[in-house]
Amino acid sequence: MRYLITGGAGFIGSHLADALVARGDSVLILDDLSTGKVENAADALASGRAELIEGSVCDEALVDDCLESTDACFHLASAVGVKLIVENSVESLEKSVRGSRIVTEGACRLGRRLLFASTSEIYGKNSSDALTEESDRVLGSPSIARWSYSIGKAFGESIALGYHREREADTVVVRLFNTVGPRQTGAYGMVLPTFVGQALRSEDLTVYGDGSQSRCFSHVHDTTRALIMLMDEEGARGTAFNVGRSDEITIHELAETVIERTGSRSGITTVPYEEAYGDGFEELGRRRPDTTALEQMTGWRATRGVEHAIDDVAAFERARIAADSLPTPNGEVVEFDDGPAVDPLVDA
Repeated sequence: MRYLITGGAGFIGSHLADALVARGDSVLILDDLSTGKVENAADALASGRAELIEGSVCDEALVDDCLESTDACFHLASAVGVKLIVENSVESLEKSVRGSRIVTEGACRLGRRLLFASTSEIYGKNSSDALTEESDRVLGSPSIARWSYSIGKAFGESIALGYHREREADTVVVRLFNTVGPRQTGAYGMVLPTFVGQALRSEDLTVYGDGSQSRCFSHVHDTTRALIMLMDEEGARGTAFNVGRSDEITIHELAETVIERTGSRSGITTVPYEEAYGDGFEELGRRRPDTTALEQMTGWRATRGVEHAIDDVAAFERARIAADSLPTPNGEVVEFDDGPAVDPLVDA
């Protein structure tokens, strides 16, 4: 099979490309490189089974060309992280809506199977014990920039599932819950790589709020395995699935665990949210997935815990820090900076 991965030079997309190449498939990556990086896809490209095209999912002619040359599509292209979304909410929303419509329409018209990567942000402020795919959406005011991402992804889901109902399009929707692992950057507000980077530099880990908010973190290898299993499963057509681990950890506990596993001398500093994001951010208490539907459909089980993810991210960040600290040809030393630590919003 030859798969199109939109956003394939990003964190999750590049790991997905690696997994597909490893099982003998070929991959066409479409990425505008606004947040993705060519080096993320270096292993896949070096295999000879992957190709990268720099371009946007908002370019209808280009998307059609890519779909015509592939058998199926993983649509992962998306805005990344709370910082980017809060600061550029209009652009993030417009690109999400337009890109999802173009990719879904093209896949339907050309008869290509489409897996649309949505998000746990769909559920908004719903903090029920375990969120199923039928749980209610509880969103804050549209005046809060954070919710623009949820609105955009809800549009994408509605289009993908609506095309299945009305035009028999072969679509699957996945709702990703806080995926973490190597290659994820803290530059846009992702919490784990930021914590690890701070710990390795012996800086205090910055926890926004009081740290009692909890999340469930899924290793990227478990997430990509779920995506491939759902793409391969014919019974998944026209359905949405939660993808993530169900064991919770508070952000303060995550910071403590990162310090312990990295052997760092760092402390923990708490800072009010408004100091980082002003009026555009609204925090959630918890968000925990029920993955029964995914497990029953595919037999998928999460195999890697948060400790495994921390160790993998630490190994990756150590290599990054070492590389970024090398002198440049003019003798300057490049500083390593991944931005503020907050709760992760986006997994793609």
